[in-house]
Amino acid sequence: MNMEGEASPVGWARWGTTKNAQVLPESASTLLAQVLELAPPPPVVPLAEVTVPDCELDGAVLGALRQALGAGHVVTTPDARARHASGMSTPDLLRHRQGLVRAAPQAVLRPADHAEVVSILDICSRFGVTVVPFGGGTSVVGGLTPSAARHVAVDLSRLSDVVAVDPTSRTATLQAGLRAPRAAELLAEHGFTLGHVPQSYEYATIGGFAATRSSGQASAGYGRFDDMVMALTVATPRGTVRAGRAPASAAGPDLRQLFLGSEGTLGVITDVTVRIRPLPAQSHYEGWRFESFAEGLHAVRRLAQDGPQPTVLRLSDEVETMIGATGAGRSDGGCQLIAGYEGADVRSTVEAAAAVLAAHGGVPLGEEAGQQWARHRFDAPYLRDALLDAGAFAETLETAAYWSALPEVHDRVRQAILAALPDGALVLAHVSHVYETGASLYFTVICSPGPDPVDRWRKAKAAASDAIAAAGATISHHHGVGADHRAWYAAEIGDVAVDLLRAVKQQLDPAGILNPGILVP
Repeated sequence: MNMEGEASPVGWARWGTTKNAQVLPESASTLLAQVLELAPPPPVVPLAEVTVPDCELDGAVLGALRQALGAGHVVTTPDARARHASGMSTPDLLRHRQGLVRAAPQAVLRPADHAEVVSILDICSRFGVTVVPFGGGTSVVGGLTPSAARHVAVDLSRLSDVVAVDPTSRTATLQAGLRAPRAAELLAEHGFTLGHVPQSYEYATIGGFAATRSSGQASAGYGRFDDMVMALTVATPRGTVRAGRAPASAAGPDLRQLFLGSEGTLGVITDVTVRIRPLPAQSHYEGWRFESFAEGLHAVRRLAQDGPQPTVLRLSDEVETMIGATGAGRSDGGCQLIAGYEGADVRSTVEAAAAVLAAHGGVPLGEEAGQQWARHRFDAPYLRDALLDAGAFAETLETAAYWSALPEVHDRVRQAILAALPDGALVLAHVSHVYETGASLYFTVICSPGPDPVDRWRKAKAAASDAIAAAGATISHHHGVGADHRAWYAAEIGDVAVDLLRAVKQQLDPAGILNPGILVP
């Protein structure tokens, strides 16, 4: 847990701590210098020099909160408040590098259990103080910066236990503040795994996974996080909601779905009961090469629809493959596919899938290509830090669409970004998650920062979002809505659904204290 005065597991103005920092390979630096106009970035303002306005909560509010939580768990120090002011998007990091904190919370509250979360919501409702639930702080869509400046952050890091493991039913109840690596360690002691490994794995929390409908890199085998959730407990300003009590039910609409993906706007998720699986006895990763993205898409769709389905299935387009090969000192060309398999005995699945991939034009690259991906599966955010250090701008966006629309979505989004950044940009993409009916596309953009990189990205992201909507895809597959996607989300679901969502919020949060300006149009 992060108590006042303890070191944060993440660095300031970067994804990880400096000990995790990476340096761009020389070949990648040379390529960037040839393609983009780079300029040395200004020095990073240290956290100790960042100015945060004094806490403006009056004595009555602070007194009530301290009585409910204990004085040591109502933190108003500048560094704690600055660390809880935003997420980890590139615009967030750039502002932090300049020493700018847009909207620091008035205080950081650290409840110990569900009852204390309920108390916080009761107190803040009575005093009209906005509440932002805070897990790992890894949002990249503005999900932690509410429209109300006078707010508190509810840091759930003390809710970090495995409450129960049911090996017969293969379920586990996990508290919301439990970080993913620690959850994996604790479940492994019982011989189980969750199998949820998103890019944010090192820092993200169980509650954050539920609140954003997270999807992990092994979703082809284990499913999305919302597929894993059997039940959840939510603290709301109106009281406690417990949804889910059986593996399946016809007892009315599934109320779990109100809170999965609700991004802290309807309540604070305090624990979830999830499906777990035995630790895999075997794992195998390998690489494949296809001549074109279209050819690779056809092979991936064949596996997703007809099987056998790998645990991890990831296809990079030509540009992403080229950039990856350059960074590794190779020149493979074409498109690279990574297939990963986990289970009790994966040999027959590996062989059957290989036959399908080969029949659709795939050329095997061997186990080393797959193992290299597995070793570096969490590197991308650290490489983003290195790109910022080198004077480049790097950011990501993602979507999902049906198979029939996927090629058009890929082309439209790429062209929209390139048109919005006419002085040069690298636009990389890969299929990151697959389903029988479609797949997600994950884009990485690397460009020159220009005089105002945040505004420059805002315009490019808007153009990409318009292209996503025009192509009939969803505005987010796993990053969530936050503040950044609200306008496109409203258009995607329509006026009647917007009114329905607002009505639910009004019932659960009549004072409107929960994360205003996030998700709900």
